[in-house]
Amino acid sequence: MPDSESDATMMRRCVALAQSAGQSGEYPFAAVIARRGEFICESLNMVRAEGDVTRHAEMVAIASVQKKLRTTSLDDCTLYSTIEPCAMCSYAVRETRIGRVVFSLRSPLMGGHSRWKVLTDSNLSSTLPEVFAPPPIVLSGYLQHEVQTVFQKRNPLSWQFIKARRVFVESSGLEHIDISSTKSRLGRWPSLANLARAVVLDRLWRG
Repeated sequence: MPDSESDATMMRRCVALAQSAGQSGEYPFAAVIARRGEFICESLNMVRAEGDVTRHAEMVAIASVQKKLRTTSLDDCTLYSTIEPCAMCSYAVRETRIGRVVFSLRSPLMGGHSRWKVLTDSNLSSTLPEVFAPPPIVLSGYLQHEVQTVFQKRNPLSWQFIKARRVFVESSGLEHIDISSTKSRLGRWPSLANLARAVVLDRLWRG
């Protein structure tokens, strides 16, 4: 599992990437994906560039890493994001089984954990263990002051609106959520679910 030093390195990379968003006219949503502490890929928001509202930074990065690693199962990967992944992006995290999610600012309005609980919903993995791994470890509040500064510089007026509406907010500090050890309904046979995911679903269905 990556340590706090590699988390800091990847999040700093994510923030630096977000700072470049203004050049393409995008807002500073950025995502980085690492595997066992090693950088794999990164992406900015591509909504404006591609005229497609589904092209969130996390979605673009997840699509890229699957092609790069030639697998749809990303258990040993960590997703880093400037903002808490929305419900759409969080579902993509769950279906690709990303093991850890680290982000800066929470989103009480759209967040896949703060509001919709998609990231931490253990019912997905307990009901369909052949498809969904247990919920990822979630760490929020990383470099949140730096991310706020990036958003404020990008568009001060819009940032005041975002703050007033509590679209994105700070955490009280680093918040660590780990319910990946939640027992599934398979009882004492969780390895069967791993085997089913690897052999049946990944090779026969997704492959």
